[in-house]
Amino acid sequence: MTVRQEVLSGDESLEVWIDQDLCTGDGICAQYAPEVFELDIDGLAYVKGADDVLLQAKGAVAAVPLPLVADVVDSARECPGECIHVRRISDRVEVYGPDSE
Repeated sequence: MTVRQEVLSGDESLEVWIDQDLCTGDGICAQYAPEVFELDIDGLAYVKGADDVLLQAKGAVAAVPLPLVADVVDSARECPGECIHVRRISDRVEVYGPDSE
């Protein structure tokens, strides 16, 4: 079983954050998961909170809704800036992104 299958089939809740220092502003994340990511006026991507508000604080974290896990994982894998971090909420271990194992 691949890591992706384990993440998608497990009961673990995930969260995501973006390192804006590495963001290239390509917008791939917003194309894959517009419910979770959005480009701001500064041209950088940010995560959105449950109330659809852009979370602009450095290191802001958003929960990944279960129906969007695959889209968020694909965003992290395809991001040219390698700035999207997806981790388990329970132990804060990164499962996708530049710091994943």
